[in-house]
Amino acid sequence: MFRPRTHAESRGLDDALQSHLLQGRFGRLFRHLSAAEFAETEEQTLVILKRLAARMVLEANPQDGPIPAGYTYLGQFIDHDLTFDPVSSLQRDNDPASIVDYRTPRFDLDCVYGRGPEDDPYFFWEDGVRMRLGRRLTNVKEELGYDVPRPEEPDIVSRGADDSEKAIIGDPRNDENVITAQLHALFLQFHNRVADELERKNGRTPTFAEVQRQVRWHYQWVVLYDFLPRIIRADIYQQLLPHVTNAKQEALQPPLSPDSTVLDREPVLQFYEPEEDAYMPVEFSGAAYRFGHSMVRNKYHLNTNKDRGIGGPLAILSDDPTMDLRGFRSFRDDWGIEWGLFFEGFDGLTPQWALRIDTSLAAPLAKLPFPFSADMPSLAARNLVRGWRLSLPSGQALAERLGEKTLSEDELKIGPKLKLSDISEAYRDNAPLWYYILAEAASMGKDGTLGPVGSRIVMETFVGLMWEDGHSFLRRNPTWTPSEKPFGMTKFIKMAQSE
Repeated sequence: MFRPRTHAESRGLDDALQSHLLQGRFGRLFRHLSAAEFAETEEQTLVILKRLAARMVLEANPQDGPIPAGYTYLGQFIDHDLTFDPVSSLQRDNDPASIVDYRTPRFDLDCVYGRGPEDDPYFFWEDGVRMRLGRRLTNVKEELGYDVPRPEEPDIVSRGADDSEKAIIGDPRNDENVITAQLHALFLQFHNRVADELERKNGRTPTFAEVQRQVRWHYQWVVLYDFLPRIIRADIYQQLLPHVTNAKQEALQPPLSPDSTVLDREPVLQFYEPEEDAYMPVEFSGAAYRFGHSMVRNKYHLNTNKDRGIGGPLAILSDDPTMDLRGFRSFRDDWGIEWGLFFEGFDGLTPQWALRIDTSLAAPLAKLPFPFSADMPSLAARNLVRGWRLSLPSGQALAERLGEKTLSEDELKIGPKLKLSDISEAYRDNAPLWYYILAEAASMGKDGTLGPVGSRIVMETFVGLMWEDGHSFLRRNPTWTPSEKPFGMTKFIKMAQSE
């Protein structure tokens, strides 16, 4: 279909979009697949995409999935560690080879550490090893965790919609909401706890590099053996990490505790093959990894305090900014999180569940507040338009390329009755990739996971990035294990908050 010209010619634009010779910090896994097109003009395309986005908003009766709600926000944290693209536009076509990822495409926690104590000393104590924490948070009855660091004495004169209450952290996006901010603070606590443990063990103050390496490796272990097996189909997970298949375990019940390593059997990657440096695939960043948006709940309980406005339920977004969880500001001291409401394994607490991965989004995500886009407040619309601007292939084209069975019209429905082609004939056998991955998860995922296409893209990217990183534990010390196994987010939190 005709590709509309939306701006003046840029040198090499037509070649760069699908070039197999060029590779920037962003790139393509499937360079030879054609872009999905939905209309002959930009205006018509935007109308069609926004019409689909409007149908994806779920006003009532969301379905819980089997994944604890904390993994929604761990997934967001991981995304912020891997990617930051402040320049790609929703108003024009984007050439992946020209987009710069301002995060390193590695699991290195640069969203926490910034450029380290030499260049970003305001993240650290004076010793240059331990990290600054914010104020103590409570549920009124007891002290819980911490907030992220913020300016201690905001300027009352200038205080308002400025930076007077914004977090002092390596990536400001980790201050987007109260949950992610406190998750970021957990990583600061965990870093300090590792520093304490190394000091007790070695009888000296450890170097920053020593502590950082241990924290990164624990984080990478959580990503590989706790986060991924919850969202990736077991067959695809085991195809890519065959050393886990060989481990003596009855099933892939995360957190995993493999007794085999990549020295026995290396990862098997079919599509993530960087010609030079590691890159961030746009099929991942522009579509597949946005599955987490469908997992966001309308409201959350933060702690077990029953008083109104303290424990919850609090809205992820609300017309009353004093009663919602939006970020970029200081919030109530009694909004401390009891993490057993977000992750398993805490005595006496049952986690809230993330919503099932499907084609619906919680109603508040239809109207995002500033600093998002005033002219396109719907998160679904932003995702669909971004995928089109990045010239992503259709879901059906990618499924065929992977040798997977394509979804039928019945499997691509929104709700019980509405077919995708009922919204527009342009969608017949031509579903936007992000939408297709959500629909595939709903119909072909197992135990709440992504389907085969979504699982393949996410797993290839995660394992590929870690395998390409010479500083990851897979490469630097493949026999390394955490001090306690099985190790996942629950033990990570308990260790971070131990005295």
